[in-house]
Amino acid sequence: MKLTIAATFASAICLGLAAPVLAQDLPLFTLPDDGERDVWRPEQVTKPGTLEALQAAIAADPVKVSVAIDDPIQIALIYPSADTSDFFNRNYVAFTTRLDELGIPYETTEFATRMNEGELQNQFVAQAVNDADIWDFVMYAPSELMAQGDNIQRLVDTEGFTTMIWGNHTPLKALTKQPVTWFNFDSPSGAAAICDYMIGELGSDKTYALIRGLPGSIDNLRSETFADCVEEKGGWVKAAEQYANFNRELGYSAMEQIMTAFPEVEVVHTANTAMGMGAVEAQIAAGRTEDLFTTAWGGTSVELDAIRAGTLDATPMRMSDDIGAAAAEAIKAVLEGRTDELPLVFLGRMSIANKNMSADEIDALEKEAFRYSGLAPVK
Repeated sequence: MKLTIAATFASAICLGLAAPVLAQDLPLFTLPDDGERDVWRPEQVTKPGTLEALQAAIAADPVKVSVAIDDPIQIALIYPSADTSDFFNRNYVAFTTRLDELGIPYETTEFATRMNEGELQNQFVAQAVNDADIWDFVMYAPSELMAQGDNIQRLVDTEGFTTMIWGNHTPLKALTKQPVTWFNFDSPSGAAAICDYMIGELGSDKTYALIRGLPGSIDNLRSETFADCVEEKGGWVKAAEQYANFNRELGYSAMEQIMTAFPEVEVVHTANTAMGMGAVEAQIAAGRTEDLFTTAWGGTSVELDAIRAGTLDATPMRMSDDIGAAAAEAIKAVLEGRTDELPLVFLGRMSIANKNMSADEIDALEKEAFRYSGLAPVK
């Protein structure tokens, strides 16, 4: 049943009709490389102060929603939560827990895929659009932004529900209007941070390889940004790159091929949890965990366990629960008619988790990152 808002709520504000950001409103300012990108950078499209305000809201104690809600809001979540990474599962817990704390009644329906199941996501988006009268909110995490831009356009063009995007932070220029908010961590910042850490740890003139995901924006931001950084700042030389479709088994195979065909490789950078764990497993099988420096991406529970075990060397670690908590606060803002106070792009915090940290330091990072979803594995 769709949400009914009590009469005290201003009748001009209703779900699905939150004022969209139109293409002609963007960007707020230009950058020199705008012509080279099909997306906007977060800082170009986010009104000053709005990101900081939402970050402050999730850091503060929750404040109950100020409008009366007669029926549970209906939320569809279309995301790759069936993959090795527990990122989306943890954010689901953070999201729903924060909704509970805000006093917002809700019912959720999950449409789960793996990262490499784009066609299944297409089907789920079509289903959400066809059933538009059911939903108040659709939370969509496209597994490949550029390939699924049409899905985002279909969702934001559908009247009756409000669309928010999880797991991406570079709004597509081609959209005629934007979702209410994009929620993610800034991949270029994470790539730059892991680059700086690794150059500081390993020095200059290293030979490295990339295990990449699917061709497209997510992998480019993680892999190419890292590659450009280590080559420019450290004089590193890339010997090989393998696409492994964000898949654990293919990550294993890619690492096997790199170790066999490119014995000169000293460092392997992988672009997500699944491929990173596959790469680590291949190193363990070959007895080469000591002579290869390997990264993953995201700082999920399995990555931290691998760092503790000494089989993974470092990872850009997201303060994971930031995203779920921020999405809940954004829903509250829409319900209260404060959509214009939201940032178009919300960015969570990131740190570098690495094997040189003490157990207490890793535990402290983990506790902060998973403050809602908890330290136990999330399925």
